[in-house]
Amino acid sequence: MEVASSPAASTPRSGRKLARPPGWAVTGFLVATLVAGPLLALPLSFLGGAESFRTLAGSLLPEAMWASAVLAAGVAAGTLLLGGGLAVLVSFYDFPGRSWLDWALILPLAMPAYVLVFVLLGQYDPEGGLQILLRSVLGPDFQLPEIRSTGGTITVLTLVLYPYVYVLGRSAFMGQSRDTIEAARTLGLSHAAAIRRVALPLARPALAAGVALAVMEALADFGAVNLLNYRAMTDAIYRVWFGTFDKAGALQLASVLVTFTLSLVALERLLRGRARYHGALARGEAVVPRRVSGMRGMALALVPISLLLIVLVAPLVQLAIWAGGSLGTGAGAGSLVRAAANSLLLAGVAGLVAVTAATAIAYGRHTRPSRLGSLFATLSSLGYAVPGTVVAVAVYTPLAWVDRRISGAAQSLGADLPLLFTGSVLGLVVAYVVRFHALALSAVATRMERIEPSLDDAARSLGADRTRLLSEIHVPLLWPGILTAGLLVFVEVMKELPVTALLRPLGGDTLAIAVWEATKDSRFDTAALPALLIVAVGLVPVVGLVRLSRSGEPVQEDALLAGGRAGEQH
Repeated sequence: MEVASSPAASTPRSGRKLARPPGWAVTGFLVATLVAGPLLALPLSFLGGAESFRTLAGSLLPEAMWASAVLAAGVAAGTLLLGGGLAVLVSFYDFPGRSWLDWALILPLAMPAYVLVFVLLGQYDPEGGLQILLRSVLGPDFQLPEIRSTGGTITVLTLVLYPYVYVLGRSAFMGQSRDTIEAARTLGLSHAAAIRRVALPLARPALAAGVALAVMEALADFGAVNLLNYRAMTDAIYRVWFGTFDKAGALQLASVLVTFTLSLVALERLLRGRARYHGALARGEAVVPRRVSGMRGMALALVPISLLLIVLVAPLVQLAIWAGGSLGTGAGAGSLVRAAANSLLLAGVAGLVAVTAATAIAYGRHTRPSRLGSLFATLSSLGYAVPGTVVAVAVYTPLAWVDRRISGAAQSLGADLPLLFTGSVLGLVVAYVVRFHALALSAVATRMERIEPSLDDAARSLGADRTRLLSEIHVPLLWPGILTAGLLVFVEVMKELPVTALLRPLGGDTLAIAVWEATKDSRFDTAALPALLIVAVGLVPVVGLVRLSRSGEPVQEDALLAGGRAGEQH
């Protein structure tokens, strides 16, 4: 009986002919090389640049490292207390307003730290509304604590990063079994003691993961620390890049920051060990929150309501007031339109490129699963673990090298070409894709996992090749994931500040740059409208993903977190 051979089964029996690697594996390799390749510039910067690093190590590096370490410790403690406490509150207590506070506490994810900082700076102004209000109540000599300080920086970042701990902690608490808490109660523990001695230890891995994410965000922040004059590592990289134009020194500082960040992550994993705590949750066995009514219930509701007023409602109201005043005078209308157009263009192009690359990798892993494909996917996701300032300095070096080679080749032919990558928005798009490709891949791959392999087998049995299988079967089924991926990348690019600040060409200002530049000059009314637009765009994926999670549609917590922020600093 003669059996027809297939490409997958056509392995040569001798060494006469090497098997051609699968096309999708090659695609995955190329995408991983383009996305992760620029990051190789970080360790390579130490070759031949030891003198520059010795100078930085003796002057700028100790102060910046200490500042970043203090910031990481403060944000870790602050987000654990605030985010973990709120997660306990909404998971184990039923109080007035809990049904909407449960999801409303996620909305501060849409507030970039640098936007909250500039609102606070405006309020801290001697003529700011908050100062006037407090002086009218507490006396004309009252002064608010200085926000441009270590405590002020830690407080601001804690207020915008606590949702990382809240979302993961809430998910862990809600997934615990009611029987576990009731068993603790039968042993004589009070409700609060059962939470403290049983529920919190079971949720420790989730809380630790949330704290690790918040710390990584804090270490990656550039906008807030720069506006608050806090001399952390990201600010040091920017000063070396633009202050002394020492590209090698900036790359070396970036390498130190990445090493420091990854060391903290490794330490968290080491302390956690192999702990994996699960509650035996079955249908109908979820934890039932304890009803708290009357004055105690109102007091419990007052805590999250006050937080939302400070972090979200009051800043939005102030932005609207400032924006209304700037519209009345027509201040900067032309520059605002250009910044909005640049933001939309960059976000749209970067989203399209990132989604295309993510779909290619996810489809390759689905049709030809292999360790090599998984390795390529992991490499292509490295950029999301790297701060935006680091991505910017890492991407610039290879792109500048390519530009020099193209320009030299053109001159040898008698042509004079402008800088193709570092002199145009192409370099920005490459950096955005390096930075946010992991977001797109996560959304598309999550949707891909829900496609039954039997669909592929049925289509191939009818003669469809892999390209037709992708276009006619997978793309229609992947469409919700593709839209989610595109939306996530679009929003993150709209908010992105450090990559844009370091790599933008002349005339390439975006809404984020408009906010940053105006805030540095204390032109709060000018910064208000672009900041309001950024927050409005950031609310879209957060509200959408929250609605999906409440409607019963499966939504991963990491996708919800990524949809809210991550882009502004990284």
